Amino acid sequence: MTAVAPTTALQTWHIDPTHSAVSFAVRHMMFATVRGQFGDVSGSISMEQDDPRTTAVDVSIGTASIDTRMPQRDAHLTSPDFFDAATFPTATFAGRGATANGDGSWALGGTLTIRGVSKPVVLQVRPLGTGNDPWGKVRSAWTATVTIDRREFGLNWNQALEAGGVLVATDVDLTLDIQAVQG
Repeated sequence: MTAVAPTTALQTWHIDPTHSAVSFAVRHMMFATVRGQFGDVSGSISMEQDDPRTTAVDVSIGTASIDTRMPQRDAHLTSPDFFDAATFPTATFAGRGATANGDGSWALGGTLTIRGVSKPVVLQVRPLGTGNDPWGKVRSAWTATVTIDRREFGLNWNQALEAGGVLVATDVDLTLDIQAVQG
């Protein structure tokens, strides 16, 4: 008789764009922080239950959906100086195979593409929970973070400050707050 290993079904989750956001924080004028977010987020996550090694994540972010609460700045950020949203309407992340960090979080390696430039990144992912919503759907949520050097993705615009330094820092902290529906 041959022993059969138990199998766990692959679960697929669809990102709920009304309950998800990709936000960023970047230093401004060397001492302040500007924050914003992208409201247009979609994609899917699949994995076998409780096995982050089987994780596959595909996220699409509409670059024109940027919101920093200042329309003039948002227009500049969607211009060719930054995201060039007319030419590059989406930024994407594709990750495969997370590893447990030992503290309940995961490291998820993948490829981030901005302005047509693809670079490897590692997201630090924290599962937040899973439960049933009032309409009978199963939902799950995760927060993922990474710091990138924006220049590596062709986001090079800057302005020197009279007192020294630059207007916009090179390091950008990204946070993906994702809620997804199973099925």
